[in-house]
Amino acid sequence: MSFASKADRDAIEQEMSWEARDVPATIYGQLSKTAAAFPERPAVSYQLLSDPGAKAETVSWSQLKDKVTQAANLFRGLGIGENDVVAYVLPNCNETIYTLLGGMVAGIANPINPLLEPEQIGAILRETNAKVVVTLKSFPKTDIAQKVAEACRHAPHVTTVLEIDLNRYLTPPKSWLVPLLRPKTEGKVHVDILNFNRELAKQNKTLDFADSAGDRVAAYFHTGGTTGMPKVAQHLYSGMIYNGWLGSRLLFDEKDNIMCPLPLFHVFACHVILMASLCSGAHVVFPTPAGYRGEGVFDNFWKLIERWKISFIITVPTAISALMQRPVDADVSTVKTSFSGSAPLPLELFRRFEEATGVTIVEGYGLTEATCLVSCNPPSGQKKVGSIGVPFPHTDVRIIKNGAECAVDEIGEICVANPGVYAGKTYTEADKNVDLFHQGTHLRTGDLGRMDADGYLWITGRAKDLIIRGGHNIDPAEIEEALLGHQDVAFAGAIGQPDAHSGEVPCAYVELVKGATVTAEELVAYCKVHVHERAAQPKHVDILDELPKTAVGKVFKPALRKSAITRIYNQALEAADVPARVVDVVEDKKRGLVAQVAANGADADQITAVLGAFTRPWDVTGA
Repeated sequence: MSFASKADRDAIEQEMSWEARDVPATIYGQLSKTAAAFPERPAVSYQLLSDPGAKAETVSWSQLKDKVTQAANLFRGLGIGENDVVAYVLPNCNETIYTLLGGMVAGIANPINPLLEPEQIGAILRETNAKVVVTLKSFPKTDIAQKVAEACRHAPHVTTVLEIDLNRYLTPPKSWLVPLLRPKTEGKVHVDILNFNRELAKQNKTLDFADSAGDRVAAYFHTGGTTGMPKVAQHLYSGMIYNGWLGSRLLFDEKDNIMCPLPLFHVFACHVILMASLCSGAHVVFPTPAGYRGEGVFDNFWKLIERWKISFIITVPTAISALMQRPVDADVSTVKTSFSGSAPLPLELFRRFEEATGVTIVEGYGLTEATCLVSCNPPSGQKKVGSIGVPFPHTDVRIIKNGAECAVDEIGEICVANPGVYAGKTYTEADKNVDLFHQGTHLRTGDLGRMDADGYLWITGRAKDLIIRGGHNIDPAEIEEALLGHQDVAFAGAIGQPDAHSGEVPCAYVELVKGATVTAEELVAYCKVHVHERAAQPKHVDILDELPKTAVGKVFKPALRKSAITRIYNQALEAADVPARVVDVVEDKKRGLVAQVAANGADADQITAVLGAFTRPWDVTGA
């Protein structure tokens, strides 16, 4: 079932080619196969609140197939064909899964991060020409409904909005209070607004139309990582089923219970976990709408593990760090494995988790553009901490530098070919695919890395995240790893701040552990000792109450870059006695981050004389 080494991986590959494997061609075909094999076993469970005794809803595989069938029929009845898009802007709940799978059966599903701003949501809806949007009915403590209403005003192809009311997951007296506390959604939109569950109940539990004949694009996922404005990646049935097959073959069976507090708009939850469950029959538990971000999830996490008898935990380094600040206060003996992705895991954090739980973390690697999975440390073999492991069966990884393949341990760009890579058509925007592939087949990931003599992959940096100081490349990971070695530092993010002399110089932002008292000046001094390359030592350290993070726990570096641009430009203007000030920094598709400068009485020549020394662009917004 699993693999312990590169030799085991090779043996699985040698059984047959991927094309020769007997796997269903469509998502509906795979769901039907699993529902027939395990009709009464649990498929997914969801609880709105984090308390381990809170109300939960569990859906069996036969029930999940019925719900997905009804959702697909509903979408097809609303005019969704195989080339049409059903977008959803939702937190985690069971209806999110029905929408995702049903949308892929009827047409193309387009999950959208509900944390995005209305203009970003609207831009994605326009880019994908979405016809139907599924979202929340207005609900206390969330503004999703309001943001979607605003986004739909600027998305002319949207004809229908289907609303889901989370109140059905509550019990009295809380459920009685929601109608009284429900925020108002102001303004009118050009769409029909329908109740999702009411419309779902009207549908047949057999498919009203023929399933797709074979492979096709069935999902659009926007990149929501650390690189700014989203791009939209296209995912084929074959790529998603490949991810599911990997989980079924190497990690799970129908007796496993998986804890997944990650969001269902991201490939990690949707493809690494949900598709693996779909292919294996494993049971997935989703705690709270916001997963790890949900109120009380970290405090109740170990008790939730005990409640659901979890055997497999899906996590990210930032979540591990938060969990390690809390005692393991429940029976976690059922846990066999914890899988960590999204960012490299510091060695100390790995050791602390293993000591606290008795569970070894398996680190892996994937990316939205490859439909996700690329490699992992062998679940039952040697785990090289800090490595992203051995490439999965039927995945070819090459390390490329200046167009040639690198030698063992030589650093270059990680390039990937597997059934999840849609070569030549990764993004919906054709110009985004230009120069994206090595020799037309291998996706250029933008990650710098090396392959060691045992066939293990190591990420050494991010090409686009490099700090370039006077032409000298600095890997921010070196600064971050040094800061994370300080006992008072919980999270760290290093970036290049604008510099009039060198273009940019390193700076860092940190979030401290609870109760820590270290100062920024002390951390600068600490880095002078522990960051061995002098040019990489940060010139400035900011301590924030909380670092901005993406929904999957990565430090969100565009927000840090905006902060640094604002700080440096305003310091320069103040030092020159020019009254203009940066009031915002915005992302421009062609120019990158652009400072928005309020003139405050200064003339253009004065502003140019100061800011012209920097490479980052600016616009004057007032006279």
